[in-house]
Amino acid sequence: MTRLKKIAILTSGGDAPGMNAAIRAVTRTAIYNGLEVIGIKEGYRGMIEKKFTPLWSHDVSDIIQRGGTLLKTARCMEFKTEEGRQIAYNNLREIGVHGVVVIGGDGTFTGARIFNEEFDIPLVGIPGTIDNDLYGTDYTIGYDTALNTVVEAVDKIRDTASAHNRMFFVEVMGAEAGFIALRSGIAAGAEAIVIPEVSDEVEKLNKLLESGRRQKASNIVIVAEGDKEGGAYTLANKVKEHYPSYDIRITVLGHLQRGGSPSAFDRVTASRLGYAAVEALMDDQKSAMVGIQNNEIVLVPFRKAIKLHKSVNRDLLEIAQVLAT
Repeated sequence: MTRLKKIAILTSGGDAPGMNAAIRAVTRTAIYNGLEVIGIKEGYRGMIEKKFTPLWSHDVSDIIQRGGTLLKTARCMEFKTEEGRQIAYNNLREIGVHGVVVIGGDGTFTGARIFNEEFDIPLVGIPGTIDNDLYGTDYTIGYDTALNTVVEAVDKIRDTASAHNRMFFVEVMGAEAGFIALRSGIAAGAEAIVIPEVSDEVEKLNKLLESGRRQKASNIVIVAEGDKEGGAYTLANKVKEHYPSYDIRITVLGHLQRGGSPSAFDRVTASRLGYAAVEALMDDQKSAMVGIQNNEIVLVPFRKAIKLHKSVNRDLLEIAQVLAT
């Protein structure tokens, strides 16, 4: 029989659509199992500054459809210090918390892993990041919504691109990974996709331009912000130097991709993972992320989720290349 009586939940790092659905699932699953739930405002900073609030079933009503996060999120440099983590631990012990669910990305899980190595309060993670770059899960909360946001935006951009015979470079999020760029590029019918994982995409783009095959009403190039060429502005300027006849425009979607009501897929994914996170704590699990692999719930140690590299789907790369010809 677990000694678990009271758990806490926080969101940390960048917000992602579906975080509220996960908060709802964690809260109601815990209450169903007779546990008390404490919400921690503003992530690890709130853990240090005692920004605690009880959560009841009615507190998480009418939030599943909302973007952002009910609990807010913030960066916290103090939590990176031993002194800061000690304060956080003392605060959790003071209010009788026996386990914590953390929702976020690799930075969030890095802090949770270190905390679990130092103290006896178990932390279990839920992957919440639009980048979908965490090892050990096929999908992260917010990824599907961000994809749909990008595709909707690119569809609208193509309308004006066609009207003016322009080439648009559209920069999407993905500082170190091209998951959003690759899938959204395929879905939006982009003529080229430039991502950090592939080094020769710029060369392929140049060959297409040289061949004249892209002299048509509209051309869309999707660029991941972390691309080695330096992003959409740098890449577009290089193309303009070599091909001055092209009428080139640049659109950076930026934080638009983080907002909006979560898709049905993200709501269900968040609900499954929130439920699984509470179950994991009740089974005395710690220092692990709940993920989804082949549509099944899995537990992945934080050290693997953080350190191991998640590769883009090579089949999708080939599909993108074939369909762009």
